[in-house]
Amino acid sequence: MTTRSAALAAVAALAAAGCSNMQLGSQKKKVVLKDFAEGRVVQTALTDRLTGAKEMLFVSMPKKSLFLEGYIQGLVMDYEDNPIQGVVVRAVAKGEQQFVDKGEAAFQTSSFDAGVSDSNGIYRIRFSLPVLKNMVDIRGELHYNPGWEQERDNLGKAYRPQSERSPFRLYFDMKEGMLVFSEGVQKIIVMPIENKAAKAKGRALPGAAPSSEERTPEKPQAEEDLFKGFGFGQ
Repeated sequence: MTTRSAALAAVAALAAAGCSNMQLGSQKKKVVLKDFAEGRVVQTALTDRLTGAKEMLFVSMPKKSLFLEGYIQGLVMDYEDNPIQGVVVRAVAKGEQQFVDKGEAAFQTSSFDAGVSDSNGIYRIRFSLPVLKNMVDIRGELHYNPGWEQERDNLGKAYRPQSERSPFRLYFDMKEGMLVFSEGVQKIIVMPIENKAAKAKGRALPGAAPSSEERTPEKPQAEEDLFKGFGFGQ
């Protein structure tokens, strides 16, 4: 065996050993140790994907990168808490991580698959996010049934979302095994509920406008003008 052949064999053996150790370690290690996503992010896993090639001596070796994969899940309900089927929910990334090499930018990008609510109102958005510098930090928006107007025009019926979009941030620290999913300010809609028994007894609800019987009668306009010039009540 020549010196060059021996060197190539050693490089190949080293690369194979490194890959096998990494795969074995990823199988034994639990991905998420501290889950702050509270059920919004489920079935997470770390996978290797081919993202280019690297030159080692005289050999071009395939380069792999880690990706965090899983699902963002949620519920679609109506105003009476009934599950609604067939509503599309999309996730759109707004800010990618800034430490991606230019040569790998085409491969190390975030991807989200649209989710559709099932008969139980549950939707799942599958994602694949590159792990860069041992972390994932993605900001974006969730779009709820974005084509409801076109669906209404074409089918005559559609589900208009209460909130058409909401911001989100997905953060994962691989060293700490910490997963966080946070959302922006949510709009809460309330409905006034009257206590009919209290109203029948003449007790007004807190904050409610006084009834016509409870209002203080106003002075006639003529009487007010009559005593205005004498300075009474000052």
